[in-house]
Amino acid sequence: VQLQASGGGLVQPGGSLRLSCVASGGIFSIITMGWFRQAPGKEREFVGAINRNGGSAMFADSVKGRFTISRDNARNTVYLQMNSLKPEDTAVYYCAGTLAAYSGRVVYTSTYDYWGQGTLVTVSS
Repeated sequence: VQLQASGGGLVQPGGSLRLSCVASGGIFSIITMGWFRQAPGKEREFVGAINRNGGSAMFADSVKGRFTISRDNARNTVYLQMNSLKPEDTAVYYCAGTLAAYSGRVVYTSTYDYWGQGTLVTVSS
């Protein structure tokens, strides 16, 4: 499975951005998808994850209530909608996929089998 993330850019504080991640390889509908981010000088951290059918999602406390995740299995695409963006949201955002069942382990980078290349989000005035 190959993942291609896009949609990053420069946005002002309080603004919104939607990231997309398209998967190729034919197994998108059976993989749990996650989003992570990595700010300069920091470790990669969990942002959110969604289960295979899109019925369940979880988020890091830092983005809860501001970010949502959805997926369109017919289009092999997962989305990260980011609202009320803050300067501390500035990072490279990565999508990731795993064949593992959706569970509390989706917050760990080691759970994931597939990674996209990352897309840069900069929140600044």
